[in-house]
Amino acid sequence: MTNTKIDVAAYLRRIDADRPAAPDEAALRELQLRHLRAVPFENLSIHLGEEIVLDGEALVRKIVERGRGGFCYELNGAFATLLTALGFRVTLLAGRVMGPTGEFGVPFDHLALRVDTPEPWLVDVGFGQNSHHPLRFDERGDQADPGGVFRIAETADGDLEVFRDGKVQYRLEQRPRELSDFVSGCWWNSTSPKSFFTQSLICSRLTPSGRVTLSGRTFVTTDATGRQERRLTGEEVLPAYRTHFGIELGGEPEVRAQGRAQGGAAA
Repeated sequence: MTNTKIDVAAYLRRIDADRPAAPDEAALRELQLRHLRAVPFENLSIHLGEEIVLDGEALVRKIVERGRGGFCYELNGAFATLLTALGFRVTLLAGRVMGPTGEFGVPFDHLALRVDTPEPWLVDVGFGQNSHHPLRFDERGDQADPGGVFRIAETADGDLEVFRDGKVQYRLEQRPRELSDFVSGCWWNSTSPKSFFTQSLICSRLTPSGRVTLSGRTFVTTDATGRQERRLTGEEVLPAYRTHFGIELGGEPEVRAQGRAQGGAAA
């Protein structure tokens, strides 16, 4: 990635991280975990009618200045911009997510990162429930992580499939990409009636003890004791966004009509 001018100190404050002394493995590991705990995975922009611009500076402003989160393109795009500013060597990779019917999604369905420290790592802060720490990109055996047991396998045509607990999560190309390459995938995921993200509201964040998720008015917490779910009242929704995700909204978001025509984001 090319360097983009951003307020690095403000971004680091947003994720409660110190500026690393060097762009090494330890720093990358710490930054990924802190990003996952501070910045939620959410698709609210689709249902609030907000335009999403695939530009590093714009994505960072949304996360840092507006206190928001986003999808893979937003989260990994912004994180790549931060990492590049900190001296890491970052490559954007295109992926296709495995759907519930056992078929991969549309091209450019997912954005993930390869980061070299100089050892190669798969970094992904934009896939909902995923590894808490970077995965070794060139390792083909099991990689244990607090988020599960992961494995990266090479396909016959040279792509990579990322497994979590024995199930394929997504397939990655290894060819380097630019943010502009993902515009078509973003548009499909934010406008198609077949897209999961046009049909639902999701806001989720990793916590030190598990995960907290708000899906519409369904509030879910998971920790060592298990999963707890309850239905919020209309009066509880906005305080929940504010308390658990740091997101200030003027009104409760609602699922909008599917298939509207605007630019957007993806998984």
